Amino acid sequence: MAGSQMASRQAAHNASCRGAGKGVSSVKIGILTSGGDCPGLNAVIRGAVLNGIKQYGHEFVGFLDGWRGVVEGDVMDLPRQSVRGISKQGGTILGTSRTNPFEGNGGPEAIGKQLARRGIDGMIAIGGEGTLAAAHRISEAGLKIVGVPQTVDNDLDVTDYTFGFDTAVQIATEGIDRLRTTGESHHRCMVAEVMGRHAGWIALHAGMASGAHAILIPEQQVSMDQIVEWVTDAHKRGRAPLVVVAEGFMPEGTETAHSHRGLDAFGRPRLGGIADQLAPEIEARTGLETRATVLGHIQRGGVPTAYDRVLATRLGMAAADSAAAENWGTMVALRGTEIVRAHFSSALGRLKTVPQHRHDEAVTLFG
Repeated sequence: MAGSQMASRQAAHNASCRGAGKGVSSVKIGILTSGGDCPGLNAVIRGAVLNGIKQYGHEFVGFLDGWRGVVEGDVMDLPRQSVRGISKQGGTILGTSRTNPFEGNGGPEAIGKQLARRGIDGMIAIGGEGTLAAAHRISEAGLKIVGVPQTVDNDLDVTDYTFGFDTAVQIATEGIDRLRTTGESHHRCMVAEVMGRHAGWIALHAGMASGAHAILIPEQQVSMDQIVEWVTDAHKRGRAPLVVVAEGFMPEGTETAHSHRGLDAFGRPRLGGIADQLAPEIEARTGLETRATVLGHIQRGGVPTAYDRVLATRLGMAAADSAAAENWGTMVALRGTEIVRAHFSSALGRLKTVPQHRHDEAVTLFG
């Protein structure tokens, strides 16, 4: 009987929610995607829009090109039909950019005026560390905003996994598998560079999956002597050595990650090219022909995996729930298998890096 009553109350609540926000009391939510593109962004948008419309009667608009659209008031309507079938698409239908919302004509006051002018009651910001830091500042200034964590690097501490990571690992693994066959055919050493500014999760997972003989990550400084030893040991066993390196890896004796492309809009170095530095050094020390390949942007392009589609959809739905409950100043996150809410501050200031024991597990497989 108790279970029946609970089900009846839940049904009544759902019916009430579906009718809420319609007519004059309708709430308008703006969605933005900011920073690097990532497989699963469209699934978040779809999850938020469908849940917000069906459960709460909310209205949605999308800011075009991230914070630029917020600052300039450049928006598009997001009715239900606009998100039909987009969860399997890569990229973002809203576009993205590295715009800093506090520069130029930006800032909380200017953003607040843009929202008021268009009758937008709150925002859902989907992005990585830089996006969430900006959302936190905007929230502290009194604007209504909910965050959704997004980064292929999987380095945000507040959530167990970020959508896009599983896809990036799958793409990287497929690319490294292809490099391996070329290395074996030509008896070469292959060095594959993957994404990972401060955390080596992609390198660790893709390297282990592809059977790499060395995995080099930002969390662990390793000497060239050790790298050469791993490469030589693999070669002595008749293997074509395979080295997987994260873009943020710093060889022992260096203090900064390799960067030759300047800074992004948030003042962070654009990383890339460490594989091109390692390959000639390995060849010079071992006598093995060594080639470097930077996988680059292909890791975050294309369609998301099934896991990322499901996770991103759940996070989008949870963001709409947070907006409806007026849990502003929070972000949604994955803890175990459940979606939870956390304050922005818990996601900032500390990155989720590869712990020592995970690296030690992988080292057993090196050489």
